[in-house]
Amino acid sequence: MEEAVADCVAALGAVADRDWEGTGAGRLEWSCRKTAAHIASDLIAYAGQLAGRAQDAYVPFGITLDGVEDGLDPADNTGVLRTIEATGALLAAAVRTTPRAVRAFHPYPFRHANREGFAAMGVAEVLLHTHDIVEGLGGAPYEPPAELASFVLTRIFPQVRPGPTPWRTLLWATGRGDLPGREPVTTWRWCNNPVLRTERLTLEGATPAVAADLAVGGDGGFAWVDPGPFEGTREGAGIGVKQYEEGLFRPEWGMYVLVRREDDRAVGAMGFHGAPDGDGRVEIGYDLSEGARGHGYATEALRALSAWALDQDGVRTVVATVERENVPSQNVVARAGFTRVSEDGTQFVYELRD
Repeated sequence: MEEAVADCVAALGAVADRDWEGTGAGRLEWSCRKTAAHIASDLIAYAGQLAGRAQDAYVPFGITLDGVEDGLDPADNTGVLRTIEATGALLAAAVRTTPRAVRAFHPYPFRHANREGFAAMGVAEVLLHTHDIVEGLGGAPYEPPAELASFVLTRIFPQVRPGPTPWRTLLWATGRGDLPGREPVTTWRWCNNPVLRTERLTLEGATPAVAADLAVGGDGGFAWVDPGPFEGTREGAGIGVKQYEEGLFRPEWGMYVLVRREDDRAVGAMGFHGAPDGDGRVEIGYDLSEGARGHGYATEALRALSAWALDQDGVRTVVATVERENVPSQNVVARAGFTRVSEDGTQFVYELRD
């Protein structure tokens, strides 16, 4: 967040001597001044959501630059940039001090976001609208550091297949540019990760960034029970990474990290192998860290995630495939209401129907 704001202020500072009020911002219908004010407004709004732990709506306050509504001498362009710096610092502070498990209201698409989601949305607002303003004022083409654009894409644009560079991909995904072989984007929304809650657990959808870290041996940003993620979790994360690279990642039909709410520790992972097929079938798999077994976590999560899946339009059957020798896992699917329907070599196939 701090890096994005610093880059924005440097880029806009180079064109601060130009007419922001009378010049349109890129492809937007706003002036450059209104667009800059919008950046500051979004940053302080996101900080307010996190700091106020808002759950059902936006915290009802806003920001007004001197001279816009109150008749004072209008803030000049440098003053607008100072406002962006200040509101960016407030959002960075809110992100830094908000506990990992906290989620606050945001409408798209699941009506909540965590601190990383709000940081990604803030960075997106800063980068994209800096581009709009610079484009409108005729400055040198704006290109932020690639890692900032990648941060946004892998947190809140999981459905977007990576392109030649992160920045060009983000511009295309938000209707601001073209990519070879892809249709122009005319409507878009970002997507924070889904979350489901059970009696003891929170099932947190793994973003492409989380999946990529888990797949190469990281912790995905979670504190895990000992001895950490089991091999099935890392394999599932690898599937998610491949889906993202191919443009097939669907957040709600991906992997969920199972987090124990009493201590905010991850105990395992559970998720789907992909979106439902044409027959309304979706396959589910799961894995627990060795230190979390024997407490019923897998059964609890499987019941909740399967019930959620069957409640979605067009889904008729949830399928689980279990190794013939894995008796504990067979017991989990049985307790969750699945029925064994067939054998496939060394595996049993279980189904739960609508």
